[in-house]
Amino acid sequence: MGREGVLCGGVWVLIDLTFQTVEDDWMRNISDIIERYLKSILHESPEGMVEIQRNDLADQFSCVPSQINYVISTRFTLEKGYLVESKRGGGGYVRIQRIELPAQSALHNHLHHSIGDEIGQTAAEGLIYQLEEARFLSKREAGLMRAAVSREVILVKLPYRDQIRARMLKAMLISLLGK
Repeated sequence: MGREGVLCGGVWVLIDLTFQTVEDDWMRNISDIIERYLKSILHESPEGMVEIQRNDLADQFSCVPSQINYVISTRFTLEKGYLVESKRGGGGYVRIQRIELPAQSALHNHLHHSIGDEIGQTAAEGLIYQLEEARFLSKREAGLMRAAVSREVILVKLPYRDQIRARMLKAMLISLLGK
């Protein structure tokens, strides 16, 4: 951002706009921190499940409960391999459970079924994310795949775009994960 000048009553006034960047960075960083925290306690849980109190977690991270909602709703989705159950009210909780990918032998059938004949960008990115989290794909491979299945790259109208995306995704996964 930097500085911007405004003419006010014949005098130039410099305005420092970096405060917005700092606030945006803080919001992004607190979301990243909350996500890492939840993933770490999920990883340590023998059941692969964690139950939290939204308000307690917000207090712990000095943020509002809606920030916790944001993190859970955007980073712990079904496409990314999580089931989320939420109960509101006095004794309310949020339960997050990791969905494990099938073993390598059943993975190809799972992927073929998950992708189908067409797949949207969000679902494709979620599947790539899930494979990266499970360490079937490297960070670099996942990044290349996300770029290749992007709507900005597949410049074809729907529904053909989703059909092409599905074929490309299947071809890349067969190549990377073996037959």
